[in-house]
Amino acid sequence: MEKEVVIDQNRAPIYEALQNFRQMRVVPFDVPGHKHGKGNPELAAFLGEQCVSIDVNSMKPLDNLCHPVSVIHEAEMLAADAFGAAHAFLMVGGTTSSVQSMVLSTCKRGDKIILPRNVHRSVINALVLCGAIPVYVNPEVDRRLGISLGMQREQVAKAIEENPDAVAVFVNNPTYYGVCSDLRAIVKMAHDAGMYCLADEAHGTHFYFGDSMPVSAMAAGADMAAVSMHKSGGSLTQSSLLLIGPNMNVGHVRQIINLTQTTSGSYLLMSSLDISRRNLAQRGKQVFSKVIQMADYAREEINAIGGYYAFGRELVNGNSIYDFDPTKLSVHTRDIGLAGIEVYDLLRDEYDIQIEFGDIGNILAYLSIGDRPQELERLVSALAEIRRRFQKDSNGLLSQEYIAPEVVLSPQEAFYAKKRSLPLKDSEGLVCSEFVMCYPPGIPILAPGERITKDILDYIEYARIKGCSMTGPEDPEIRNINVLQ
Repeated sequence: MEKEVVIDQNRAPIYEALQNFRQMRVVPFDVPGHKHGKGNPELAAFLGEQCVSIDVNSMKPLDNLCHPVSVIHEAEMLAADAFGAAHAFLMVGGTTSSVQSMVLSTCKRGDKIILPRNVHRSVINALVLCGAIPVYVNPEVDRRLGISLGMQREQVAKAIEENPDAVAVFVNNPTYYGVCSDLRAIVKMAHDAGMYCLADEAHGTHFYFGDSMPVSAMAAGADMAAVSMHKSGGSLTQSSLLLIGPNMNVGHVRQIINLTQTTSGSYLLMSSLDISRRNLAQRGKQVFSKVIQMADYAREEINAIGGYYAFGRELVNGNSIYDFDPTKLSVHTRDIGLAGIEVYDLLRDEYDIQIEFGDIGNILAYLSIGDRPQELERLVSALAEIRRRFQKDSNGLLSQEYIAPEVVLSPQEAFYAKKRSLPLKDSEGLVCSEFVMCYPPGIPILAPGERITKDILDYIEYARIKGCSMTGPEDPEIRNINVLQ
């Protein structure tokens, strides 16, 4: 019989169990082999003895991530309560594993899933694994900013009507730039059609802790949500949560997670999730209201520089931009004659400022619980100086971030099909069998099963020249690409 958990958001059961374990002075004849750091003094010196002493294996007092019955189970119940979910899973394979578990829990080979094409590569990777068929709702594009927006209600309704056999609708909440679709309406449409609604909230952890935020997936009634706690929630990199609503079978989802997730769950990552959840439950609303104030201030200051456009809620149109994440500091740079990736590189190389990403026309500075006003002042000053020192004529800059794909085969069929390697310049008109993307943000320019067009080849070459980090293909130089034979 399952132990009843007392919901007290002041507790952090994994953290408490590890504290008790440390005081026990247990002699380790199990893994990991560094034995509380004694076998690897350089590692202990670098990370700290306190850290390596709790890098331990699963054992009865510390529970087991694959089948939690005590402290991990309690931590999951507390996370579910804090996020308004029916259940929460602690994930140690990044939000990639959370996203893939959502798709694999709801889709099998041949099933259709309705989704925007501007999804993270982890979604299409999941389709490669399970053999589901994507039905893309091509997002509207803001021509001035060159960015893809949210899913329009009419397009989702049309996709559902034309594909009544689809099993799920997948939504970004929000996009990398902070754009939100009408999630409540999309959830209702999906449920009315007997489909699940899945939300990628890699960039929306804070939606659960703020009075002026867009609606969260759980509040909107979605069936599953992948929440990247390490991005804006303060936990360690690679730690994540998978939230599920009341319509999902907890045991089935756990089985799916255990297909791919490690059996050696990191207690560093799990305790960081536990402590960060407690921090957000206790102080999240207060902290994120300050983050919004800082972002609003920075937008105002950056727009006063001239040439830049730090965009925000003024873009909201009630449909493809149903709402906007006020913590996102997204800045359009084309009007000063510089691609976003060029500004990204200048900020790092000339001013020692590391922002989240730069692409063809925009940059994103990621604001969260650890940011301070004085650091924002430094960013604003650096942007003003970059404009003064490096501004150019903007003629000839590409503006289009999103190119609608021509899908020929399912991702799984194309990925596993017989293929040959060709120089990129000779691949026009052929069908790609691998991924090509700029990372970040990790949204594929090409995915397996899509036709390679001149526009796509021009975009890849332009992004490379401007300095975008290209990833995905077998060829590390990205001079050749695998195509179907």
